[in-house]
Amino acid sequence: MEADPQADEPILLRADRDGVATLTLNRPRQMNLLTGAMLDALGAALDAVAADASVRVVVLAATGRAFSAGHDVKEIQALGDEARIADLFRRCARTMLAIAELPQPVIARVQGVAAAAGCQLVAQCDLAVASADARFTTPGVDWGFFCSTPAVAIGRNLLRKHAMEMVLTGEMIGAAQALAWGLVNRVVPAEHLDAAVGELAARIAAKPAATVAAGKRTFYRQLDCGLERAYELASATIAASFAGDEGREGMAAFLEKRSPRWRR
Repeated sequence: MEADPQADEPILLRADRDGVATLTLNRPRQMNLLTGAMLDALGAALDAVAADASVRVVVLAATGRAFSAGHDVKEIQALGDEARIADLFRRCARTMLAIAELPQPVIARVQGVAAAAGCQLVAQCDLAVASADARFTTPGVDWGFFCSTPAVAIGRNLLRKHAMEMVLTGEMIGAAQALAWGLVNRVVPAEHLDAAVGELAARIAAKPAATVAAGKRTFYRQLDCGLERAYELASATIAASFAGDEGREGMAAFLEKRSPRWRR
């Protein structure tokens, strides 16, 4: 079996500069899938950042041509039973909640595709700056496992009908549409992405840290007081979807690169 050249590289990178901690998903050949290992690494990094008073802002970035293609369908298929699948989605929900509960604002730096849980990750960040070539999709409905958990974050960013269009059709939207719908804050040419993210991060890092932390905490408490319960419900729903007959057929079709054969 051919060795994976990524195996010896950290799955998640951290770089700190001028009060900004950049956390970078580092599995480009896997399109930065949110595997259990990636979620664990990201959760541990967020815990470390939360306790680090020198960090004023977090940038969430990714290496390669995609931001994140979402969960690893092969991993979910291998988990098999609903209880084990549900545990994975509970871990994912904890990571998303950690972003919301982090004292520091989090900016998503988005290039390429952000799909399913990858789109959820963008939506869960406090702010997002996207390259003009970025694309966003929640395609689970096409494969028999409705994107219930991505819909929690997306539904709290977009108008309801825009959010429902994304999760009901699974269609890809471009960066300009994501900006118009409120999924991202700014869209810039690819060559200006780092500069735009850096400028926004620097502006926020210059603000008083305690004031920013209190403001972020209060904003989410008054707006999303039901977030944890929403993720509990959505995690149970999506786990059951993956574990059900349609989800199993959808996973097989996805991995075999064929159209699903639904029972009528």
